[in-house]
Amino acid sequence: MAAWETKGMAEALPDANPPAGDKPQSTSGEMSHAPAALALTADGKTPQEVGWVAPTAYNYLLYNASGKDSATQSATTTTNDNPDRETTTEATDYQLPVTESYQGVTQGEWHSNAKVYEWNDEYGDIGPKFDQLEKQLFGDVNRVRTGINFANISEIQVIQEGTVRIDPVRNFDDAGLHPAMLENVKLAGYNQCTPVQAYTLPAILKGYDIVACAQTGSGKTAAYLIPTLSKLMGKAKKLAAFRPNPATFEAGVSAAVRAEPLILVVAPSRELATQIFDEARRFCYRTMLRPCVIYGGGPMVDQIRQLEKGCDVLIATPGRLCDFMDRTHLLTLKRLKYIVIDEADELLTSDWEQEMNKIMSGGDQEEGNITYLLYSATFPKTARDIAKNHLAHEHVRIRVGRAGSSHVNIKQDIVFVEASLKRQALLDLLMSKPPARTIVFVNSKRAADEVDDFLFNKGLPCTSIHADRTQREREDAIRAFRSGTSPILVATGVSARGLDIHNVMHVINYDLPSTQFGGIEEYTHRIGRTGRIGNLGLATSFYNDHDEDLGTTLVKTLLETKQVVPDFLHQYLPEGFTAEGEGDAAQLKFETDSDFGDGTEETAAENGGDLGQTASGDAWGAAEEPAGATSDWGVTKEPATAASGWGTTGDSGAW
Repeated sequence: MAAWETKGMAEALPDANPPAGDKPQSTSGEMSHAPAALALTADGKTPQEVGWVAPTAYNYLLYNASGKDSATQSATTTTNDNPDRETTTEATDYQLPVTESYQGVTQGEWHSNAKVYEWNDEYGDIGPKFDQLEKQLFGDVNRVRTGINFANISEIQVIQEGTVRIDPVRNFDDAGLHPAMLENVKLAGYNQCTPVQAYTLPAILKGYDIVACAQTGSGKTAAYLIPTLSKLMGKAKKLAAFRPNPATFEAGVSAAVRAEPLILVVAPSRELATQIFDEARRFCYRTMLRPCVIYGGGPMVDQIRQLEKGCDVLIATPGRLCDFMDRTHLLTLKRLKYIVIDEADELLTSDWEQEMNKIMSGGDQEEGNITYLLYSATFPKTARDIAKNHLAHEHVRIRVGRAGSSHVNIKQDIVFVEASLKRQALLDLLMSKPPARTIVFVNSKRAADEVDDFLFNKGLPCTSIHADRTQREREDAIRAFRSGTSPILVATGVSARGLDIHNVMHVINYDLPSTQFGGIEEYTHRIGRTGRIGNLGLATSFYNDHDEDLGTTLVKTLLETKQVVPDFLHQYLPEGFTAEGEGDAAQLKFETDSDFGDGTEETAAENGGDLGQTASGDAWGAAEEPAGATSDWGVTKEPATAASGWGTTGDSGAW
């Protein structure tokens, strides 16, 4: 397939073209206007003529019309029998707009209220199916699509550090999973274990603490949710706390219960927390285990009402979790069996020290039998030092590839662009390729707003997220991006940390992350939003003289994955390497290379063989050309004018 060819927007972005009747309608006070000057290609085509959907303005005024606190918004209860039936328990003086639905959550709703499988005590070991809820959770848009390049993942060297050695499982059928979990795994589209899953599934089922460092897009969320949930499914009736009958429960009327979760997952961002919640909703389907999510910015009253129905799996951001831990009549961790720290390199730092010390101690957990599971793509020394204070002496440490490395499935193009020409370069890039779901990374909230406004006014369907957005705006932006209504997302690095969105084919570093903004580790996290689970992806980065502090490590990262180094970065080539990536990658030295310091490690080949196997699946976008548009930006350090074209990176071959 030629570079970036697709069968059109409808295939590349499911639900990107809803029927006309389903599109948002203008209302009084809506900030909607026609773009002042549409972007045009060289042959005079508009964004819509090259395949982008029309931009949709976000209705800020309507969401803030009442001036009331979010806690006064209506709360709803649902049942499995009729997931669409909602009983309003508190009215407001305004109506939230409903524009589109994604996974059963419509725009204007809080993600914490997303529908979950409600267990009835009359059910046996596995509950009955509910077709509508099953479609929402496992519909085609939500299925995991293992890419045709899965072998590139499965053949990565796995290193076991420490004294404990684990024999990997080869597939989910042989992992000893609970029947309900195995069926949910298949419904979700998981057909092969990635290396991090192959090693941590059996380790968790055996009861070990885990430290797992694996590349972005390697299936880390499933690696901890599948075994922890599966292990508890057969014991839920014995271990779980009492919860009310969902068939008769009425929020604010029925007697509430205190939430007593068995599993706690802590995530650094609200977006990642809701994403993990969606995965937990899928894996808990037809079981007694009930997931909930709590995060800052959302209405406390809604989250309390969800916890009052019972909670076995709690996904939380640190700040909101600590708030609830202080309210012991609402939440207790005394039954807790697992604490999972997702993006551990972000959370185990001095920035979160107070909150994480409180959380890692287990709150009012008395038995001290918590299993700790730490997952991340990078694992700097500061995070390792904190982790040691909580892990059992005999724990499992798994490293898939080099800690902090990127993946060969991601084509990385570095283009020299002067700061003053970045906007035009971005516009040229988006207009020169067939439309695909794209994330544009910037380093500041102001830049996110400015780039978002610029693209919208040029007629491109974009949205943006950053820390100054309200939580409702952030949730609606992510929902619009996932559904394809706004397939271009402008984001700061922190706000998009850990996001796993299907069919993100292109990541653009409008601003490269300098050392001030996380450096090469942040770069790795950013480009890892594409090329996930064996699929191919493209990462284009705008580089100029302001990014020289990143030059050395950036070149090493390119060489490690056999990428072509553009000529303006040749000065950073290590001895023994060519610009085409030829050289011994094992000789590359990275400052983050280190284990936990006991000097005991072995590769998977030394203990159980490799995990190499072929894969099948459906991935689109296998590119044979670089991201360059039409001409010669980036060939030298001499910037081109906006009209001259841009994008060549010294790579004209296939990938």
